[in-house]
Amino acid sequence: MMRQVNRRDFLRTTAGTLALGSALSRSSASEAAKTPIKIGLIGCGWYGMVDVKAAFKVGGVEVSAVCDVDSEHLAAAETEIEQLQGFRPRACKQYQDLLMTPGLNAVILATPPQWHALPFLAAAAKNLDIYCEKPLAYDIREGRAMVDAVQNKDIVVQVGFQRRQSPAIQKVREIIQQGSIGRIVQVNAQIDYTASLRDATPQEPPASLDWDLWCGPAPKIPYSPQVGHFAWRLEKTTGHGHLVDWGIHLIDATRFILGETTPRSVQASGGIYYFKNQITTPDVLTVHFEFAKCPVFWRHRIWGAQEYTPQTTNGVFFYGEDGTIFVTDDRWVIIPKDRNKERIEHKAEADMATAHMAEFLQAVRTRKPAGCTIEEGYRSTTTVKLAMIAYDTAAKVTWDETAEEIVGNPAASGLLRRPYRAPWRHPYAQRT
Repeated sequence: MMRQVNRRDFLRTTAGTLALGSALSRSSASEAAKTPIKIGLIGCGWYGMVDVKAAFKVGGVEVSAVCDVDSEHLAAAETEIEQLQGFRPRACKQYQDLLMTPGLNAVILATPPQWHALPFLAAAAKNLDIYCEKPLAYDIREGRAMVDAVQNKDIVVQVGFQRRQSPAIQKVREIIQQGSIGRIVQVNAQIDYTASLRDATPQEPPASLDWDLWCGPAPKIPYSPQVGHFAWRLEKTTGHGHLVDWGIHLIDATRFILGETTPRSVQASGGIYYFKNQITTPDVLTVHFEFAKCPVFWRHRIWGAQEYTPQTTNGVFFYGEDGTIFVTDDRWVIIPKDRNKERIEHKAEADMATAHMAEFLQAVRTRKPAGCTIEEGYRSTTTVKLAMIAYDTAAKVTWDETAEEIVGNPAASGLLRRPYRAPWRHPYAQRT
């Protein structure tokens, strides 16, 4: 039977979670008043600056250097960071130059995914701690190379799955792992929204942007305002679509709640039905992940009118034998199996970005693992990448987690590793 969740217990747990985040921030700030953590920022766009502001909000940091291939982004970041800390950081176009900054302790890696692996590996070679935005890597083999690079090293890695800091998600994890709604039979995750797009016409990039370097090891595609600095998330060669960009947060939260690793098999179907000739990844997608404990279904649609029930367009349903739970970033609802019983709804807001950064900075000081380790980031990245491989090949993908190989499908196996554009070289070395 479903255990009744007492509101007082919930509030106590939520308050404890929020208080813990505050305590981490205070602890970090007090220690850092003596020895600030010197950070380098690689990627000065929107979310790179979100991460930097979160670090300043926690306190006890110094942004020593910033790096971007767009001189306008770089100058804007320099100015804003100077306002936050009182002096300008060193500015670099190449990440290799940033990594030469004296006294650097850690880097924040907030570039588009095609530029995650190589700077990460270079930072790891210098034994720097790394806060890496999601997805961990563009392809699965890059991710494996990144995991291998930090194994058996005293390097703290935090992957940017900030929803692990959500009190709602943490509480639902507790309820489900206690068995309070019985065995989980099925999970449905979804995010529907209307994407904002820009001009997708190929044209010359702005003078401030080194477009060849922006593309980097990915294929060099024509510049357009749609892709450059905006909706690269929906471009196949860079962001690889809505599931990999935004949906990965809910897939990670689902794995976190269930205690799962990677799926045994994946099937996907969808297409570009509305944004034809504007994006290169599906605007409608349905995925069936077969995990060990239960199937997980993903669905997204990024066009059209708002749903009839908009309050559930972004979140996860856990269907248990004794009840159902819906959870999103700041809210969770218990739906009893007995239709005569009322639903129990709770709200719990938190500054997830700041809490996630606080956890990373605390780990840098204590030398203990952060909450979302590189292994966890790799598993969530692998999960969504397998889905896109299934979509791109129009075939069921069976995954051997131990061997880290796709079984019986050479075409799909070939997509585990993307060829790099010269002069860059893919970092993955075949496992033996």
